Amino acid sequence: MKNQVLIETSARHIHLSREDLDTLFGEGYELTNKKDLSQPGQFACFERVDVVGPKKTIKGVTILGPVRPATQVELSMTDARSIGITAPVRESGDIAGSAGCKLIGPKGEVEIKEGVIIAKRHIHMTPKDAEEFGLKDKDVVSVKVDTDERSLIFGDVVVRVSDKFSLAMHIDTDEANAAGIACEVMGTVIK
Repeated sequence: MKNQVLIETSARHIHLSREDLDTLFGEGYELTNKKDLSQPGQFACFERVDVVGPKKTIKGVTILGPVRPATQVELSMTDARSIGITAPVRESGDIAGSAGCKLIGPKGEVEIKEGVIIAKRHIHMTPKDAEEFGLKDKDVVSVKVDTDERSLIFGDVVVRVSDKFSLAMHIDTDEANAAGIACEVMGTVIK
């Protein structure tokens, strides 16, 4: 069907910088691929860390590899509120001035001053996909989802275009629960 995109639920996770990985797991530590993700070169790791906020700790949060230039913690709004953090809704990588937290690993702790965000819902597209959808990088669209008893339209969905991407829309667990999405589902892009 035209203008259809696979919707995937992205649960809470962490991207670590090389420096923070060394502090949390030991100098020169390498992440262990547990499962490849839909985006090329991205993978969920066996390694996990605890995320500590002013009110509580979320234990065993999954790390996604490979390492990144800066550490970033992606939580749902419910997660952030539950641990006492006011995290902004941002695109991945846009962490300037965002919330901070403490991360605890098996070999050490890191206090990040910024990097905790609620990921803005988005669609990854290749340039070819964008052309077929009639869209370009940074366009904002809506996506209609039909599910049993919880159908809805997600607004404010950012289109991200790169030849390094694979076509998929990412939402967090709060958004998936609002639409009654329990597994992969298709959505219709509305301009």
